[in-house]
Amino acid sequence: MSEEKQSRAYGTLIDRTLRLIKLQFIQAFKKAGVDLTPEQWVIIDELYQRNGISQTDLANGSFKNAPTVSRIIDLLVKKEMVERQRFENDRRRYKIFLTAKGKETFELANPIAQEVRRRGWEGLSDDDYDHFQRIMNQIFTNFDNI
Repeated sequence: MSEEKQSRAYGTLIDRTLRLIKLQFIQAFKKAGVDLTPEQWVIIDELYQRNGISQTDLANGSFKNAPTVSRIIDLLVKKEMVERQRFENDRRRYKIFLTAKGKETFELANPIAQEVRRRGWEGLSDDDYDHFQRIMNQIFTNFDNI
């Protein structure tokens, strides 16, 4: 790759796109009456796939840091969508579970999230996605190895 292209601010492109994606999720959830932020959706989605995991595993699976996940869980507990249960053998750690309300919220939000994702990928192919995923993973690896 040329020096000129290497110096381009691809981070700005990523940030710009991410902000717009989050805004689309916020607007779509609000329009449907779903009381979730995009960050809360990520946690609800991860718990729906792996209910009862530790807070640490939830942070790792959602690619968020532990303090952020803890704050999101606090909000979701207040909304009665998740609950914490202590590990039997380690009173310092918690397993996080979706409540019935959390599962219902997932069922309402999932088709909305799928539609937002589908709209974002309009005009792009499976090959485009494969290239995008490879590129994003390589950028991640480049910075993760520093």
